[in-house]
Amino acid sequence: MNLSFRALILWLSCPALSFAQLTSLEDVLLRAEKNYQSIQKKEINIQASHERLKLQKTYYLPEVTLIAQQSFGTINAQNGPMYNMGGSGIASTSMPLASQNWNSGFGSLYLTNINWNVYTFGKLKTKENVESADTEIQKADLKQEIFQHQVKTAAAYFNLLVSQRLENVQHENHKRSEVIYSIAQARANSGLIPEVDASLAKAEMSNAQTAIINANDHVLEYNKKLSDLLAENFADYQLDHYFSKNMPSLIEDTSSITNHPTTLFVAQKINKSKQQEAYLNTAGLPSLSFFGAFQGRGSNFGWNYVQDNSAYSQSYLKGVGVDRMNYIVGLNLSWNLTDFYRNNTRVNEQKLITKTLDLDYQQLQQELYNQQNLSELKYKNVLLKITESKIQLQAATDAFNQQKALYENGLTTIVDFTQALYLLNRAEINYEIAQNNSWQAVVLIAASTGDISMITKAITH
Repeated sequence: MNLSFRALILWLSCPALSFAQLTSLEDVLLRAEKNYQSIQKKEINIQASHERLKLQKTYYLPEVTLIAQQSFGTINAQNGPMYNMGGSGIASTSMPLASQNWNSGFGSLYLTNINWNVYTFGKLKTKENVESADTEIQKADLKQEIFQHQVKTAAAYFNLLVSQRLENVQHENHKRSEVIYSIAQARANSGLIPEVDASLAKAEMSNAQTAIINANDHVLEYNKKLSDLLAENFADYQLDHYFSKNMPSLIEDTSSITNHPTTLFVAQKINKSKQQEAYLNTAGLPSLSFFGAFQGRGSNFGWNYVQDNSAYSQSYLKGVGVDRMNYIVGLNLSWNLTDFYRNNTRVNEQKLITKTLDLDYQQLQQELYNQQNLSELKYKNVLLKITESKIQLQAATDAFNQQKALYENGLTTIVDFTQALYLLNRAEINYEIAQNNSWQAVVLIAASTGDISMITKAITH
């Protein structure tokens, strides 16, 4: 099997690497928002809060109860008091009889009952406002979750990108170490230098190979991290290396801290607490309700049963009809005065909860303000580091080329040559890290201002 045939087999066996699709930052942010389970959970919470709001609105409707009852039994009654304690008693209607008997017949009851809270002094409306405020909290929580997750995803994207770039740096370093080894081996075979120089060059090449493996470990870890944030199976993401070759074009921020998703979330919690205060203030007020009932009853016992105990029938059809009908309508005003007094402590408790949320809001604003200033200053420092790293990289490249030419002509030692290799490798690593940190700094600024689009706006294609 020749070399070209082996290469063909290797190429066919690795289609994922050969045709890996470029993964852009914009695409990653959209996939993170769409797939992540925590975001989907909060979307379901919003749906649940809408259902609770719908339920609360149904309390404006009157309560209508329909009852149809058919029974069979005796109607012996007796003068005397009766109190139903914790259960259903027997409501047998009749004038008291001289003695017990077991005459039985059918009876029926048909009832329509309406109870409508026509005026609750704001109880229903303020309770609806509480449920509406809870819905707004769930929406703000979703926006906050999406924003925070996209910030994490963007940071993971740049972490993976720099790990891939550093792996490329180690590959280039390995190639240069191979050049050193080939030169040293050729000169050692010719007897121009000691064999130990070739051994040192081989050891340096092995060290470069180990650095590649270590760099790949970091690539695998960040691949896994990005896969988790995208809620996808582990994949070999091929990222856009535009960010490693270009500086961000940072647009001056005009957003306010009050528009930060986390700030809006806490503000909605404060609003709900205030709505809860308003509801508790109405909880101790009276309620005015309209009530009405229409009742039909039937019985197998005749109107003269008391005088004639034989005036009854055991016919089912006769007992389940309607013989008498009654109705009642009215207004009911109820006010629990004890609740009116007791409710003051509940209102005071809720006011204290609102005050603690206000303090949380102030603390959050202070932290975001400080974080925004810190991230902007760090961004300026990163730009200075990039300038310095370019100077180091150019100097290290010149030094390596010089040492290579000197070593090929026998004018320097292997130690000086490998030292130049080390300095160039370190300069390349510093440059890649500084370049990546400029975009990481943009992520920090976006996180502090609450605007994830700052990252994509900094791209100047």
